Amino acid sequence: MNRSYRSVTVCLVLLCVLLLTAVIVPCVLINTNNQQFNIKTTNITEVRDQQLTKHTNIKEERDQLLTKYTNITEERDQLLTKYTNIIKERDELMAKYKNIIKQSEQLNQEKNELRTRFNDGWIQYRFSIYLFSSEWKSWSESRSYCREKGADLIIINNKEEQDFVQKISGTALSWIGLTDSVEEARWKWVDGSILTSSFWISGEPNGGAAENCALIGPSDWADYPCSNAYIYICEKNIYK
Repeated sequence: MNRSYRSVTVCLVLLCVLLLTAVIVPCVLINTNNQQFNIKTTNITEVRDQQLTKHTNIKEERDQLLTKYTNITEERDQLLTKYTNIIKERDELMAKYKNIIKQSEQLNQEKNELRTRFNDGWIQYRFSIYLFSSEWKSWSESRSYCREKGADLIIINNKEEQDFVQKISGTALSWIGLTDSVEEARWKWVDGSILTSSFWISGEPNGGAAENCALIGPSDWADYPCSNAYIYICEKNIYK
């Protein structure tokens, strides 16, 4: 009996040990696995957080680079605008410079022409130069000669100019640039302007359609036939 009891007892003990082993070992394994899972989860979380931090940093750097690029683009555009304005100003200055050179050349040419004309008997009075001819021509021939010289028959604008002409011409009768040959009794100067201030001798003009051109003499103006031959006075404005 004792042996049988012992054998049963031993068997029961072994069975309990086996049962405990079957229970404890899986629990230990499960606990170990849980610890390893938690460790892995923690590592993954840390890696994720690191990646998020890197992503955030990269995004910030990208935004900073975009801001720098935008600023550089704005500065480039401003520089291009300034450059364009400088080029425009340079071109305007060059155009003005060329105009000044051209005007200077024209003035030198006119100065040389004036010197030549003064040597040929031209006289300056205020803003014009005058040629008192010594040869006799018809009114149209006289005007053609004046225009060949770059001038025209004289236009008398005021009493001062009238007195100047009479003082130089003396007692001579000279053609002036006044005619009504286009329209009777409508006297016009050679530049097309209508006569406003006149210095006709009393009773003049009185020749009608037969006398369509004006002469100046010591007693002011008179109308005469345009085909008659008289001396004449040319005028050129030196500031035109």
